[in-house]
Amino acid sequence: MLGMNTTRRERARRSSMKRVMVCGVAALLATIAGCAPSQRATERTGLVTMRGTPLTLQGVGPGAQVGKPAPDFVAIANDMSERSLQDYRGKTVILATIPSLETAVCDAETRAFNERASALDDSIIVVTVSMDLPFTQKKWCAAAGIDRVETLSDSRLRQVGDNYALRIKENGLLARSVTVIDGAGIVRYQQIVPELASEPDYDTAINAARAASQTR
Repeated sequence: MLGMNTTRRERARRSSMKRVMVCGVAALLATIAGCAPSQRATERTGLVTMRGTPLTLQGVGPGAQVGKPAPDFVAIANDMSERSLQDYRGKTVILATIPSLETAVCDAETRAFNERASALDDSIIVVTVSMDLPFTQKKWCAAAGIDRVETLSDSRLRQVGDNYALRIKENGLLARSVTVIDGAGIVRYQQIVPELASEPDYDTAINAARAASQTR
């Protein structure tokens, strides 16, 4: 009988220890979650239309804001390597997001930026991001002779659309936008093109990039 009581007490003690451990881990996780920066899902309306039809932009947080640090991201290059915004630190980045290279307006825009980039010095780089697969981007760039614009795919990690709050709710593609980020990672200019079927304001974006590059 004594042995049975001892066994029961030992089981109860172990059960109590397990409950304490579980509660302790739960409390620790809650503390960590409370200390982590809050990431709130957002929806923005009234910014973009597609041939007059209103669209909704989704993301996590407020997106890029002029005068504040640009949201970081990781996207996939044409060779399947990962590229982060941090990889361009020290350069002024013209970050263009587009729906797809295989559409007429996006085709024209990327060719226009490639041509204009030839007049820029090495302190400025143009990066175009779309939901196209890396293989599609590589094939398109080769056929179009693109050599001054770097294309990245957001199809796998989706961090550009989410972090910059530029994902179109209705179709999952990226809105057309141009964001200028200086060498210190601060947003100096952004245009979210109000009509998806229109090209961006190239001159203002280029001038903003030149100004940001000169004030490094």
